[in-house]
Amino acid sequence: MNLSLSRPPTFEPGHSPLSGPASGQVLLLDGSQLALTSRGEWPAWSPELPGSVFLGYDQGQGLYAARATGGPADPSDLTWHSLRALAQSDDPRAGLGGYAAQVLDFYETHRFCGRCGSELERLSHEIACRCGSCGLSVYPRVAPAVMVLVTRAGGQEVLLARGPRHKPGVYSALAGFTEPSESLEDCCRREVLEEVGVQINHLRYVLSQPWPFPHSLMIAFHAEYVGGDIVPQPGEIEEARWFSAGQLPSLPPSFSCSYQLIRAVLGGP
Repeated sequence: MNLSLSRPPTFEPGHSPLSGPASGQVLLLDGSQLALTSRGEWPAWSPELPGSVFLGYDQGQGLYAARATGGPADPSDLTWHSLRALAQSDDPRAGLGGYAAQVLDFYETHRFCGRCGSELERLSHEIACRCGSCGLSVYPRVAPAVMVLVTRAGGQEVLLARGPRHKPGVYSALAGFTEPSESLEDCCRREVLEEVGVQINHLRYVLSQPWPFPHSLMIAFHAEYVGGDIVPQPGEIEEARWFSAGQLPSLPPSFSCSYQLIRAVLGGP
């Protein structure tokens, strides 16, 4: 999985999210576009870059994250790359870029307390904020979402669907966000039943993938068909069908959790 980190950047004594080293590199973001120099490196960080957040160290280099509202490097030396494209090309920089994007999103969307409305204070020892008025602590959001590949006939048929946001002709595994107090397994059963009217069982975890668009975590399962006829959920599913494992339709990109799930369950390229 490309959109992942083997570990987040690490902090060293004396440095924190509010106090990093005097020099380093910056993961400069414009939306989901990530800046690299013409040599394919992170741009040099400048203390004059507004809104910078120190992320920690990676391979001995101090790393900051910032929005492209002012530049620490010559703009003519920068090239812009989509996080999705970096992941699709198996570029390991996509993982750190996704981490930086989610940290920036957290601070930008948690400026005020959701309980009392007071301004939040950034904590010095971790990526988090606390309200000085009521004591509420908040941390970066991670929204868990399940993905389910349903098979039948001894694994020779797979249930795939397409929604309004899919490209024409592209089918994917079923997916949905978990509800409060819901287990991942219960979420799988509920989402599949709601979206296509099918009952499943024998759930098996396959893989997970962080998805920083903006802050999801995909958790993928393989399940076996128990019963029910396909009835697409209006507004969510345009079409759902059983496909032979040897004659699959067009699938999502190879870096996606859906593609990796299908490949892991069915095997082969």
